Parts: sequence; structure tokens; C-alpha cells
Amino acid sequence: MIAPKILSVDDSKMIHMVITRAFKSYDVQLFFASNGVEGLAQCTRENPDIVLLDVTMPVMDGVETLSKMKADPVIKDIPVIMLTAEAGRENVVKIAKLGVRDYIIKPFTEQMIVERVGRVIDLQQKGAATAKIKTMEDPSSILVVDDKPAIVEQIKQAVGSAPWKVVGTSQCGEAIDIASKEVPDVILVSLSLPERAAFNFFQMMRANARTKSVPILGMSVKTATEEQSQAQAMGFTGIVTKPIDTSELNFRLTRAMNLDTSMRYFSQEESIQHVKVPNNPSTLVASEITNYIGPKTREMVESGLNRLVLDVSEVAKIDMIVIKLILQVVQSCKELGIKFRVVGSQDFAAQSKGFEETKDLEIYADRTSALAGF
Repeated sequence: MIAPKILSVDDSKMIHMVITRAFKSYDVQLFFASNGVEGLAQCTRENPDIVLLDVTMPVMDGVETLSKMKADPVIKDIPVIMLTAEAGRENVVKIAKLGVRDYIIKPFTEQMIVERVGRVIDLQQKGAATAKIKTMEDPSSILVVDDKPAIVEQIKQAVGSAPWKVVGTSQCGEAIDIASKEVPDVILVSLSLPERAAFNFFQMMRANARTKSVPILGMSVKTATEEQSQAQAMGFTGIVTKPIDTSELNFRLTRAMNLDTSMRYFSQEESIQHVKVPNNPSTLVASEITNYIGPKTREMVESGLNRLVLDVSEVAKIDMIVIKLILQVVQSCKELGIKFRVVGSQDFAAQSKGFEETKDLEIYADRTSALAGF
């Protein structure tokens, strides 16, 4: 199981030291940034499971950083705990309205930061036995609460290729009964249900010992920003916007259930790690692949492998999403001393010459030529 990632964005080295000491006995990956610009770059590159974000920083403060995070479809659902030295009520109310998961007043103890983070992500002591992580090929159950039957059907069709059972209901009361009989792996609930039913339902789920840890995603039309902010402030796991996009929905569900989706893109053949990029990858798909690159390349080196083939032969048109993904793979390989080859079509190779970032990149026309002398 991949250790959860914690990103601390703060200009205080002392705060970074406190956080390092606080989590030294836990199986986590810690990342640090000294301002909002660095923090956003780390968020995009590492896709952390939680961000500890200081309010007052140079270059870009915490409020602006959070605003930019919420505007990015890839990282907008990352839980954020704000850190502030101002304990005044006006400041606290302002922070609460930003859609953060929690806030902490400085100075704070190591025990306090561990306790607050532990409310959001699963913390395991180093050396503790952990359950085998589920994959997207394992059976999972999804409970959908929406008064529009068409939405339930759209979700069933969107996840139809996976062994996931989708149960739909239009009533929150019935949803509570369903969840009490068989606890679902994830819940999708429409935020537009009358009389704030979705928010009341969320509170009841969190108050129940059996369902308090079930991921709950709110469904909302893109323009309903106020109800989305309320849901994020309450602690909803994330937001799925309507009309529902299949790739976004699958990304949100697999992330919420912490499923290993690496088999979509990563495989090993003849002692070589292969990374396959699908045609026209969305920002979410590119982020999903990028999130696995670091762990997978480190895993390669630890197991004695030192060759990687990046297969972009299915990509018909090169764009900045693909370029950034290629560069991330290349960078990881160079950092760890891994030999790499890029396989793509002749048309892809020709297109790559038109971009400054990839004009010198050697692209092989097929797998056979790529493996020759590799």
C-alpha cells in the first residue's frame, strides 16, 4: 500500500521541523514548500492526500493558494488544513468560509497536528500490518442518492466495465437503511436535494460508527458554487459535477475508495517496466499516471530493474498535457538512473519536434526498434 502523502506549505522552517517530528513514527510521505507557488507545483506533481497550508506567506499567501487549488479540477478535492497565527473570530470565520477541512491556531503541538490530520487520512504506525490495498478489479459497492433516476442510470453506465455494484435511491431515509444493512464503499449524494437533505444525510452518516469513515462525494451542477463550498467545509470527500463526465467520475471514485488503478497504465514484460499512455489523455488521467510514476520507478530500482519503456503509440495528437507527462517520466528515470525509451508513431515523433520541450527527444517507431540494444 502506498503511504499517504502530506504536503506542508509554510515559510517557517520551524513548522516544517515540528511536522517532521510529529509524523516520524508514521508511515507517511512528507513534502515541503515555502510559499504558495511552490505548494501548487508540489500539489500538481505529487497529488498529496492532504495539504497543511499556512495563511501568511511571501510570494503567494495561503488564501490565494487555496483559491487556485479550488479552481484546478485535478487538485480541488485535496483536503486542506489551514494554519494561522491569528486567533481572532473574524479571521477564523474567514478561513472557515474558504472550504477548508479544518484549521489550527499557531503555535500547536505535535500531538495536535497528528490528531487533526488523522481525522482526514488513515495514519498507520511504521511497521504496522496493513490490509492489502484494493484494486479497480475488486468488487466494490456504490450507493447513489439522487431524485433524478437518469443520474443513477448514467452512473451505472459510467462504471459498467468495473465489477462495481451501484444501488440508487431518491430518499435519504432509504439510503440510511441501505447503508446500515450493507456499508457501501463510497456514497454519491446530490447536493440539490430539497431541505438540505444531503447535508443532513452527511451528518447522520458521520455520526454512525459503522459509516463514519465511508467516503461521501457530493454531486452538483458546475455553477452551484455555494453548495459546493458548504459541502467541502463540512468535510465531504469531494465533488462530482453535473453533467457527469465519465473519466472524472471514475477518477473521483477510485481516489475516494483508495483503489490501485496502476494496472491501467503500468506492466512488466521481460524485466522491463512499461508505461502505456492512452489516446487523448485528460488532465485527470495524466494526473493519475503521474501520481504513480514516483512510487513505481522507486519500486523498480528496489527490485533490481533499470529499464523503462514509455509507450505513447496510441496518442494521436501531442499537447502540453502529454508533454508534461513525458517530461515527468523522463525526469524520474534520470533521477534514479533508469534507462528509458519512448515509443510512438512516426506522426507523433514529427509533432514532438514542434515543441521546444521535446524536440530533442528520441522517439522509436515501434517496440522492436526501441528494445534493440536496450
